[in-house]
Amino acid sequence: MSFEACAALVEKGDPLRFRAAMAAPVAARRVLFPLYAFNIEVARAPWVTQEAMIAEMRLQWWRDALEEIAEGKTPRRHEVVDALAGCLDAEGARCLDGLIAARRWDIYKDPFEDRVHFDAYINATSADLMWTAARLLGPADEQVVRDFAYGVGVANILQAYPALTAQGRKPLLETADTAVVALAASGQARMDQARAGRRGVSKTAGAALVAGYHARPVLQQVQHTPARATADALDVNPARDSLRFLNVSLRGWWR
Repeated sequence: MSFEACAALVEKGDPLRFRAAMAAPVAARRVLFPLYAFNIEVARAPWVTQEAMIAEMRLQWWRDALEEIAEGKTPRRHEVVDALAGCLDAEGARCLDGLIAARRWDIYKDPFEDRVHFDAYINATSADLMWTAARLLGPADEQVVRDFAYGVGVANILQAYPALTAQGRKPLLETADTAVVALAASGQARMDQARAGRRGVSKTAGAALVAGYHARPVLQQVQHTPARATADALDVNPARDSLRFLNVSLRGWWR
């Protein structure tokens, strides 16, 4: 039942990734749903309490669970951990540990130190997850996957900007229009690099990248009208979104 519980958790907590996983082959879902459920649990851990120590303990619990999987031990009982242990190898567990470590930034209200810190956060929270999923599904060029995932991560943080600032966080290094445009452009440039190297990602591994189908339009919209990112006006037309998802799921993640 742990796999079904993961699918239900993703359906409720991350509709975009649920949609992408349901478009994948059944065998791929056995990897994607546990990974996406894990991501939900870790991402929300810093937000379920106002006590920083408790949030730190929640994240450490997940780090300990991954360590048990990496070392081949019988992991602690938890429906997501049970499903994760069934699909994750030691390399994947160590990679995802970096994702948890990066999520410590979400606990506090300090800004990113510099662009290096910002990029490390994006690479850990977006690229570590997508790369782990792709690698477990099939042959893939790591740099291609990480380039694509970086663009997706930038789009996600731009979309989340209003909600994060409402919680007292500072998700962008600069909020001037020129800086926001430059950030969106850098995300799109990385996605363009991934598109150029798309032959390095097998069809089976590509199922992990479909979850980023929404990113390119977001980045383009921000470059056209950067004020939308900080004004909570990044509109998503449901009809266009559905058409784009259909195109990507049928024709390939690089569309």
